[in-house]
Amino acid sequence: MARTKEELLKLLSDYVYEMEDEEIGEIAQEYVDAGYDPLQGILEGLVDGMNRAGEMYEEEEYFVTDLLICSDAMYNGLEILKPHLPKKSADNEKVYKCVIGVVEGDTHDIGKNLVRIMLETAGFEMYDLGRDVPLRNFVDKAKEVDADLICLSTLMTTTMPGMKDVVDMLKEENLNKKIKVMIGGGPISQTYCDKIGADGYSANAIGAVKLAKTLVGLPV
Repeated sequence: MARTKEELLKLLSDYVYEMEDEEIGEIAQEYVDAGYDPLQGILEGLVDGMNRAGEMYEEEEYFVTDLLICSDAMYNGLEILKPHLPKKSADNEKVYKCVIGVVEGDTHDIGKNLVRIMLETAGFEMYDLGRDVPLRNFVDKAKEVDADLICLSTLMTTTMPGMKDVVDMLKEENLNKKIKVMIGGGPISQTYCDKIGADGYSANAIGAVKLAKTLVGLPV
């Protein structure tokens, strides 16, 4: 008997959360073959599972190695679901560009990778600079590709001031109105966002998509 969409969404989430990186492909394929919404499968299945794994990491129940296997499971599921997302229409439809990376001094990139996938799925053209990125590189890359957004991530309090440096660089070059700055990561808060003059803060990947759309003027 065929499984319902709700059952398959729960399995997608559970397989990411439980590190079933080799078995998840069959569930993702079953979900696609049943004709269910691929975006919902990504958001309410794969990403939900990754968020649950992230909570376990924060509670020190999961280690970094566990998170890496969870992310492998998520990527394996994404590989099957992503090609079935509806293609963007209208050639003249503006594609919004986003530069993303982990600020200099920090090498934790699982959260950043999740946000990148989410924004790609939402139709943004992503330029991923990776982790431990020299601060100047964010501004230079944004100018090079004519970006609308810069997304900065860190999990370390010691590297948080780098986010302010990027905001200040944009202000010095009068680019702060044209290029919006989003920040996120474990120690970051809305209070810190306001303090450094960034344009927005999100506590998770799903919120980051809504925030990014709001900042560039797209409907949420």
